[in-house]
Amino acid sequence: MPAPRQVCIAVIGVGGVGRCFLTQLQDLSARLSQSRLNPIYLSLILVSRSSKLLHSPSYKPINLATWEDDLNASTVSVLPPSEIASYLENAPARVVLVDNTSNQDVANAYPLFLKKGISVVTPNKKAFSDSFQLWKDIFDAALNGQGSGGYVFHESSVGAGLPVISTLKELVETGDEVRKIEGVFSGTMSFLFNSFMPVGGGGGSFSAEVKKAKELGYTEPDPRDDLNGLDVARKLTILARLAGLEVESPTSFPVQSLIPKELESCSSGDEFLARLGEFDDDMEKLKKEAADEGKVVRFVGSIDVAKNDVKVGLEKFDVSHPIAALKGSDNIISFYTKRYGDNPLIIQGAGAGGEVTAMGVTGDLVKVIRLLS
Repeated sequence: MPAPRQVCIAVIGVGGVGRCFLTQLQDLSARLSQSRLNPIYLSLILVSRSSKLLHSPSYKPINLATWEDDLNASTVSVLPPSEIASYLENAPARVVLVDNTSNQDVANAYPLFLKKGISVVTPNKKAFSDSFQLWKDIFDAALNGQGSGGYVFHESSVGAGLPVISTLKELVETGDEVRKIEGVFSGTMSFLFNSFMPVGGGGGSFSAEVKKAKELGYTEPDPRDDLNGLDVARKLTILARLAGLEVESPTSFPVQSLIPKELESCSSGDEFLARLGEFDDDMEKLKKEAADEGKVVRFVGSIDVAKNDVKVGLEKFDVSHPIAALKGSDNIISFYTKRYGDNPLIIQGAGAGGEVTAMGVTGDLVKVIRLLS
């Protein structure tokens, strides 16, 4: 019987996704340790939030049942990524860093972590959609790239827990020709336009639907962070790169912002929402044009691989189109490939939320643990 194995876990970011992940980690840890044939012991050796950090200089495991109280009681300030990397490098077993933040500084340090043999799993879009050079540096260092360091997986950076990235990688790696990728990539924008222009008619004014989406927790605290299209552009950048296009950044292709130019300089999200109704006529006109054509308006992203064409913005769809029929905050991603012909491979489901995003992160952690064995 093989000897029990240990894998050390470090977690940066304990907000909505991070908290859900740590709950899932507790369940995963219990299951893996109870395996009769090949027990694996997961040791949580570092937990960090934006203001403080919890770790043991002797690498004594943190109790998964009391991590939050222990972190609250910690008096250690946050360490820069380089110091965290040095600490993890000397751990008594292989280490997986779980970054549940959207922090650019942490993302910039991924090549450093990977070169030190520290694996990384993360939903952080910024790491994979920032400059093309950072993308190259990450995969040049990773063992599942061109390098010899740790492994890197980021399923939850697109589509939360949906298997979008793994499906695209499999299509590419098995030799299929990906011709086009199209879909609704934002749970926020999905909910907003499904409410603004439901199939069959109706829906409130655009400003009223934005306010409702914010009240229900579907938008960022400042809705402009959703309406500027950059979140979708980051996801498109990641998928385009995986499909073989050297997209420089999320601002290097057309991205339609739904923020009226007159409101771009608003001092706060509240001021923006208070004035958004002044511009409802423009969206009502668009809604009427689509309705007159028997169509609906949706906020989508598309990648034409052959033409090297990536874009994000509003488009009209026949009411019979799968994109038109979405419900709630679901995402839908269609892969048009040589093998699938005119009928795309479609992935659809919840594309946002702490539990499903954390599930994608936990799934990536399981992949790394298997590879480390």
